[in-house]
Amino acid sequence: MLLTLVFIYLALSIGIGVYASRRVHSARDYITASRNLSFPLVMAMVFATWFGAETVLGISATFLEEGFRGLISDPLGASLCLVLFGLVFARPLYRMNLLTLGDYFRVRYSRPVELAVSICIVISYLGWVAAQITALGLVFNVLSAEAISMKQGMLIGMGVVLAYTVFGGMWSVAVTTFVQMIVIVIGLLLVAGEAATQAGGITHVVAKAAEDGKFEWLPTADPVDMLGWIAALVTMALGSIPQQDVFQRVNSSKNETVAVWSTALGGVAYFFFAAVPLFLAYSAHLIDPELVTRLMEVDSQLVLPTLVLERMPVWLQVVFFGALLSVIMSTASGTLLAPAVTFAENVLRPYLKGQSDDRFLNMTRVIVAAFAIIVTGYAVATDASIHTMVENAYRITLAGAFVPLAFGLFWKRANNRGAVLALVFGLGTWLVLEILGIDDPVEPQLFGLFASAVGMVIGGLTGPAPQRRTA
Repeated sequence: MLLTLVFIYLALSIGIGVYASRRVHSARDYITASRNLSFPLVMAMVFATWFGAETVLGISATFLEEGFRGLISDPLGASLCLVLFGLVFARPLYRMNLLTLGDYFRVRYSRPVELAVSICIVISYLGWVAAQITALGLVFNVLSAEAISMKQGMLIGMGVVLAYTVFGGMWSVAVTTFVQMIVIVIGLLLVAGEAATQAGGITHVVAKAAEDGKFEWLPTADPVDMLGWIAALVTMALGSIPQQDVFQRVNSSKNETVAVWSTALGGVAYFFFAAVPLFLAYSAHLIDPELVTRLMEVDSQLVLPTLVLERMPVWLQVVFFGALLSVIMSTASGTLLAPAVTFAENVLRPYLKGQSDDRFLNMTRVIVAAFAIIVTGYAVATDASIHTMVENAYRITLAGAFVPLAFGLFWKRANNRGAVLALVFGLGTWLVLEILGIDDPVEPQLFGLFASAVGMVIGGLTGPAPQRRTA
């Protein structure tokens, strides 16, 4: 019965998304929802940017293993990224009235810079989207008592997300996400309430977690430990800023005020609500320590789903898995759309001169489907954990894309030469260190970020004054 109810919920999600797709009449409708989304819709989408499989299954498992010290990148770094984007980057980018973030690099610098950064952005999404697909496979595998394999579950889940995303684009993402966020918040709070009752109360769970040292999060005075802590924070907090999915949500807002505050407050809401899966995970440790110990040796990401199936009433099982699927699908739809539209607009479209808007819209839909196939293949092939896939996703954008974006917005001397050198120095340094396996005591992406900044400064000071280009 549980699996049947889940499939009914999935069918309803597809129906909502397809209904929302009726508002898509142009490529701009598809990519930015005609810049007509209200505060609640944008804030829900921003919240959903990070509140996905990583939050419910990934960081909750990491919390059991490492405590807060394992969560510096997410939720701390992820929340900081959204707040920074809203308060610092949202306003100047929104005023430029761009279609994609890749367009910014063409307007501010040149076509080669646009192409290079756009490819970096597209590549960075492989791990992030694959993490959501992996989680969908995990959910179907658990719900069916392994009658549906992980790989089959991945295909089913991606098929559902693709069904409404490919037709409705940003309109479908916005409307389905808003509904899904309601399910997520109500569902997880209800499950947390039951878990608290079984574990001895909220204060008892929190006190036991503190007693076990799970709330220690600051680095020690050891320089190596401090560098590792900074690397984890910066990779997510800054490497996630030059991303199409974050920009796309901001750019779909109906005005500047919505763009700024829905993003910043969405980041704050994410930080605090991310505590719910952590609470659930530690409650599981108190409710059934033998179960948790056994699953930690097999796959720690199974702790929450298994606890709910074995220790909670059927109605709460329905609520939890409905919320969990909502979490994953809301994130997967946005992160599937972002790289596809970047590839269509910033990689392919400049080579297809004179293409009509209808043809470009249809081409974008085809690319969304193609990217779904690619990332599903990657998810099936990799054996990395959900948390690891997400952590690794933004190294390339930290090393290659952050400096050209930030310096271009806030340094008048930033020019095309500086952007090119930033890309060459940043990506070159990062790649060489990654290939050589040099990641101690400083991770390669931090060296890449520093080298990228050096390249931008050299180019900005020695090159010609920047010239603004039209979109």
